[in-house]
Amino acid sequence: MKIATWNVNSVKARLSHVLDYLRQAAPDVLLLQELKVVDEAFPALEIEDLGYNLAVHGQKTYNGVAILSKRPLEDVERGLAGDPEDEQARYVEASVGTLRLASIYLPNGNPVDSEKFPYKLAWMERLTAHVRTLLDLEECFVLGGDFNLCPSDADVHDPAAFADDALCRPESRARFRELMYLGLTDAYRALHPDRIDYTYWGYQGGAWAKDQGLRIDHLLLAPQAADRLAGCDIDRTPRGWQKASDHTPIWCEIEG
Repeated sequence: MKIATWNVNSVKARLSHVLDYLRQAAPDVLLLQELKVVDEAFPALEIEDLGYNLAVHGQKTYNGVAILSKRPLEDVERGLAGDPEDEQARYVEASVGTLRLASIYLPNGNPVDSEKFPYKLAWMERLTAHVRTLLDLEECFVLGGDFNLCPSDADVHDPAAFADDALCRPESRARFRELMYLGLTDAYRALHPDRIDYTYWGYQGGAWAKDQGLRIDHLLLAPQAADRLAGCDIDRTPRGWQKASDHTPIWCEIEG
């Protein structure tokens, strides 16, 4: 099963790109983030015409996540447990066959001297608690999405410039390590331990042309899924399209 994740930075603005990617790359599952539409405005018909089933958790103007799957989606859950007052659409989870999949749009956290940074850290703590539950249930799962986090300095083109950014702050990385230490596998790093590559290039300062990027989109695997990992890579092609998202897809292959 080929599972891809992509922050499309507005599914309406990037619909033609999403459809082209589905036709060309043909993932079995595509996890989308930053839809920026409510559920009713999601372009369901166009995507369903390509043979995909949908689980959407949208929000007007901001956020929004979705799971697109060639196989039926079961037991869909929208929203991350732990804070009933959190109305931001950043998490959707569903089962596809024997796999439990989640599309995640983790908070950015900037500026760090605002309420956005504590919200990011608290959200990560909630995610860790939820992953503990999934592990206790012995679920075979893949968490994919825009984690808004560079796990190490190898994942950022200019570590000094980003040292105080919420994506690279020690507090953010500490919570990411806590999540990984539960027993998860970073699919990309498992197969490419020393490669320097990115999933995000901002629109300012010619970042894409200069390859000044960040690796902030990840596929994290439960032990049962890591045992079946057959491939993982970053697909730079969509970032080079006209009017592209500032992110590009990353995919993994899970056998069986």
